[in-house]
Amino acid sequence: MAGLTPTAGGSGSSAAANAAFRKQLNKVYGWYTGGFIIFVLVLAVLEQMGLPRNWIGFIFLLATVLLYAGIGIMSRTSDAAEYYVAGRRVPAIYNGMATGADWMSAASFIGMAGTLYLTGYSGLAFIMGWTGGYCLVALFLAPYLRKFGQFTIPDFLGARYGGNLARLIGIAAAILCSFTYVVAQIYGVGIITARLSGLAFEIGIFVGLGGILVCSFLGGMRAVTWTQVAQYIILIIAYMIPVVWLSVKQTNIPLPQLVYGYQLQKVTEAEARLRNDPKELEVIEIFKQQAAAAEAKLKDVPAAMAADKAAAEQRLADLKAQNAPLAEIQAAEKALAALPQTEAEARQAYTAAKTAAEARAKPLGGMPPHAQVFAGDPNGSEAEQATFVKSRRNFLALVFCLMVGTAALPHILMRYYTTPSVKEARESVAWSLFFIFLLYFTAPALAVLVKYEVFTLLVGTPFDQLPDWIAAWSRVDPSLLSVTDVNKDGIFQLGEMKIGGDIIVLATPAIGGLPYVVSGMVAAGGLAAALSTADGLLLTIANALSHDLYYKMIDPNAPTSRRVMISKMLLLVVALCAAYVAAQKPADILFLVSAAFSFAAAAFFPALVLGIFWKRATSAGAVCGMVAGLGLTFYYMATTQPWLRRVFGVTDPIELWWGIEPISAGLFGVPVGFAVIIIVSLITPAPKKEIQELVEHVRYPNLKSA
Repeated sequence: MAGLTPTAGGSGSSAAANAAFRKQLNKVYGWYTGGFIIFVLVLAVLEQMGLPRNWIGFIFLLATVLLYAGIGIMSRTSDAAEYYVAGRRVPAIYNGMATGADWMSAASFIGMAGTLYLTGYSGLAFIMGWTGGYCLVALFLAPYLRKFGQFTIPDFLGARYGGNLARLIGIAAAILCSFTYVVAQIYGVGIITARLSGLAFEIGIFVGLGGILVCSFLGGMRAVTWTQVAQYIILIIAYMIPVVWLSVKQTNIPLPQLVYGYQLQKVTEAEARLRNDPKELEVIEIFKQQAAAAEAKLKDVPAAMAADKAAAEQRLADLKAQNAPLAEIQAAEKALAALPQTEAEARQAYTAAKTAAEARAKPLGGMPPHAQVFAGDPNGSEAEQATFVKSRRNFLALVFCLMVGTAALPHILMRYYTTPSVKEARESVAWSLFFIFLLYFTAPALAVLVKYEVFTLLVGTPFDQLPDWIAAWSRVDPSLLSVTDVNKDGIFQLGEMKIGGDIIVLATPAIGGLPYVVSGMVAAGGLAAALSTADGLLLTIANALSHDLYYKMIDPNAPTSRRVMISKMLLLVVALCAAYVAAQKPADILFLVSAAFSFAAAAFFPALVLGIFWKRATSAGAVCGMVAGLGLTFYYMATTQPWLRRVFGVTDPIELWWGIEPISAGLFGVPVGFAVIIIVSLITPAPKKEIQELVEHVRYPNLKSA
């Protein structure tokens, strides 16, 4: 791996040196890929010889984290250009792989197929939005930002708008969206590490954090880049193998993307059968009764509290009188102690129980039919038509926010500062799209193949014959997977399983009956995805604080060594803060990630696009536009998203604007940002002549590359 950190060359190195560098990279990563495949095969043989499963998990965890740590250590640097932009010498194809890994966050690797599993067609909004965003990056941003030649997005804002105020707003926005995003990644790290090692979720977070820090802390962008290339290779192999296996198992065709439609037809037939199954209807009726009981409790909370306490005490007394097993007595004692102590707590608990029961008192465990385009019916009743319009509107709003947010995420745009030229920056976007396409084109097929397994093989199985993976995942986190015999018939029905989308991919090997070593490999791939994105995000935050705030605004004469050291210290502090927040399990991964996209879209996209293509855009306009767009987005999210409402103590009834869900809050912030920048720019003095000339120079592609 030492070949990943050559010292020769730089942005001005000769063509021969660049060719030799590429050849060296090809050789190193070729050996690395072969070595990883051999490593997995050896573990598979050892598993057949009796190697315990927990050992396999630990070996995968330790081997991958140590590998990334080794690359980080060998890539350590104190040179500013190397630390911030990897010396601007990363070839386009490798930058595309690094960007793919940077992009393949826990949400993409873990959550994408799970979201498609739970929501069907509407989940395609994520694939369409995220993929479309790279088209915007290629057309409007990446090559032009590379021409400007700065280190960070706030750096660009400061140079383009000629002042520190735009830079300061950019720093704050970069920290907000990147911190929100990195919390989601570290949350994913905790889930995967807990599954691999059996450690508690909170401990797993800090174990994974060590792997994140050792990569980004020592070598900055140089270490992160070469680590991300290695991580992409692991994650794409890990993602593809179980899907191909399921495809062969179900259809004898090793191309899941081609059998997707055929299996979807079978899933649709299974859905029709399950919607009319008497046992499933029986489960639905029980959940309706539970919802009604919770609603009755809300009508007289004090009386309900007293009744619950009396019932729990009676249950405990009966168990003791019967000399029941100690485990049952302890469970009853725990249930008694867990009862709400105040009326406010009880009201909250009863409301949550009512909401949960109502969500499951629906066919297919609350999931919509997989092939249903939008909820509701455009030709149905007035209420069904309104539901259809609202569903379609939210789908398009989410596509818009994810697309524009992708084109404005600082940690992604930073990657295009690392290429040797503007031409390679543009080529790098194309390679990024290709490497991302490999996973995104497969995720819909994975969701359908897993759903087919559950609907046709799992449903109807006696509870005492359920596969081991169900019990294993229930122990990791009951909120991700729990199975209860609701109607007490001893047979598993679909409505009796509560499953979170975050485990669909991780559980796929077990669902398909593959050896445990493949489960370990998939978990290692998910860990690689989460770590790679977390590396880039933490580096973005630390660089915004050290380079843009400290060096550009506080101490412009600071030596390189001090700037890099401050960046490393800040990176450590930010990482620990993010790990602490993630340990609180603030919200699901997908919401946290989507919130980051809305923040980035509203804060950066208007300022970046107008800054590149409109020389009349002024500093005052950019500052006001960023504040207005981001402020409106944050306000809407804080007043409509349940977790944020609790954080900020919002008690007013939720009022959605035109029915738009908080996940798409950027829909309001982006146009406001554009409008404010244009209006304020037109009523304030034009930028300095040299800035306008710089914008003109960057806009014309026939000028020499930077």
